[in-house]
Formats: sequence, structure tokens, C-alpha cells
Amino acid sequence: MIRTIILLLLWLPTVSYAGSEDGRFDIYWVDVEGGAATLMVTPANESILIDTGNPGLRDSNRIAHVATKVAGLRRIDHLITTHYHRDHYGGASMLSTLLPIGTVYDNGIFDGMPDNPGKDYFEFKSKQRIVINPSDILPVRQIAGGVIIKLTCIAARKTFVTKALVDTPENNDETCATHRPKDRDGSDNANSVATLIEFGSFRFYDAGDLTWNQEVQLVCPKDLVGEVDVYQVTHHGLDTSNNPVVLQTIKPRVAIMNNGHTKGSLPEVFANLQATKSLQAIYQVHKNLRPDGSVNNVADEFIANHKAADECDGNYIKLSVAPDSKSYTVSIPANGHEKSYQTKP
Repeated sequence: MIRTIILLLLWLPTVSYAGSEDGRFDIYWVDVEGGAATLMVTPANESILIDTGNPGLRDSNRIAHVATKVAGLRRIDHLITTHYHRDHYGGASMLSTLLPIGTVYDNGIFDGMPDNPGKDYFEFKSKQRIVINPSDILPVRQIAGGVIIKLTCIAARKTFVTKALVDTPENNDETCATHRPKDRDGSDNANSVATLIEFGSFRFYDAGDLTWNQEVQLVCPKDLVGEVDVYQVTHHGLDTSNNPVVLQTIKPRVAIMNNGHTKGSLPEVFANLQATKSLQAIYQVHKNLRPDGSVNNVADEFIANHKAADECDGNYIKLSVAPDSKSYTVSIPANGHEKSYQTKP
């Protein structure tokens, strides 16, 4: 297959766009009950959705509601599917019947793929499909005179960017020496697409379900990512991901976990997050209600949903970056929580 060339961001013309008056870059973590669906809206009112939750109407309806009723969108311009597990790709087909979908970026069909989403996923209606590769930069519209937005694929199909995205030390030996490998994950988690989203000085890391032994390659032996502001807790907070070597290297200030009421937020991950000195706050889409006693939660005001799935209201978490990208506010509209943080210089 001939690789489709993705135009570099800075080659694109700048535009003015209705509905972008506030100049902010917004991110919504939609509650898909332990799956993943992260919606971003640029100052040009362009939308990027990473993952679509589970099959059926519940998750696709929740995504469509946040997109249209909350964010005021009419379409999904870019859809990134991180990997072929139902809680990440399952809502795509149904969502395409609710909202037009522009370009789909995913791993395509590749040799040795362990999980196949099938015909329903590969044939749902969209404008075009592109197989994404490390170092690809998505063609996102820019606002004339505004802060530059850049979305870079940093991992896909167990391959990684080869050049650091920012100036970093030649090696990361001291931190990398603490890495302890875990058992191999033979599922499609290891093939997850990881993305770095930059809005001026603001940096957001989303690695889907990238697994422990794979994610460390982004920071060892050399840090290819650099420090970030916001870390989407990988793999819903499961301990087959979230290598502390990654946390210690990228030094996030805010972590947001798209867990479920009995899924994710495992003790090892929770402890490693709390031990990460750079973190100022941890947010959870769901309160952990596991009956086995292995319960790990932050304070209630930092949690969007407190009930089990069959009683859940599907509340979302929102992050809004200021037009100058120097600060951002995380809010949970359902409970009135709102807190601001400074972007790393």
C-alpha cells in the first residue's frame, strides 16, 4: 500500500473561522464507561476525536451529545483509532450515522495483527482513511495570528518516532536504569497509536492502551517526547501500562484517567501516579467501586461520575487552554469543580 502523505502542519494556509472567537483549545473526556473517547476542539472549530468507546448507542450518543450540544460541532473532522479493541473502536460505526466523519487515521490492516475489528469498522462511512505512521503530523487548520496547533503521531504498530520532538538530553540513563520489564502483552494494545498534541506551549500526551514494555521506548534510552502538561492515564489506569519510567521522564502536571467504575485505577498505577512529584492533580472519569476492596480514588470533587454504569449520568471532564496557551482550566460541569494550572514554559 502506498503511504498517503500527510501534509506538514505549517504548510497549511491559515484561516478565519466562525465560532472561534474565544481562541481557546478545548478537550473533553467523554464517559464511555471504561473505554476511551477524547474529543478536542480547536480555535478554528475543527474537531479531533481519539477513540469512540464501545459498540451500541450509549457511547456514540454520549460522544454526539458532547460534540453537538456542548461543543457546538456539526461533524468530526479527524478520528484517530488507537487500536482494535472494542472499547476504543466500537462506537465508530454508530457514530458515523449520527455525525459526518471526515478523515479516519488508524493502523489499517497489517501483517501479524492480533485483533481484527471486522467489516463494520473498516467500511463505516467517512470522507477518507489514512494509515498513520510515527512522525506523521495531522493537517489541522490554523487561525491567522493565533497559537499554532500540532498533532504528531509518536507511536504506531510498535514503531516509534526516531527524533526527539524537543531538545532533550542525549540519554536518559539514570531513570531508564529503574525500568523493570513485564510479561509481553500479545494483544493489539501493544500496537496502540500514541499522539502528542501541542497548542503553543501546552502539551498533551495520549497513548491509548500502549503497553509497559512498548511505552518505555518513547523515553529510553533517549527521551523522544519531552515534558508534558497533561497525561491521559494510559490503558484506563491498568498496570500493564503506565510505566513509572515514562511518568518520571515526561513529568506531567495533570493526569486524567478514563476509567470505569470497576475498571482501571489499579493499586500499582495509582501509587505510581501519586509518587510522581510533578503531578499537581489527578482526575478520574469514574469513581472506583470495585467490590474486592482494591479501591483507589482521588477526592470526590476530582471525579466526574460516582455511580455504577446502570445508574451513571455519563458526566464528562473538560479542559480548556487559554488563547495564549500559558494556562489551562480543568472543570467537571456536573459538580461545579474548576481549577486552573499554569502551562510549563
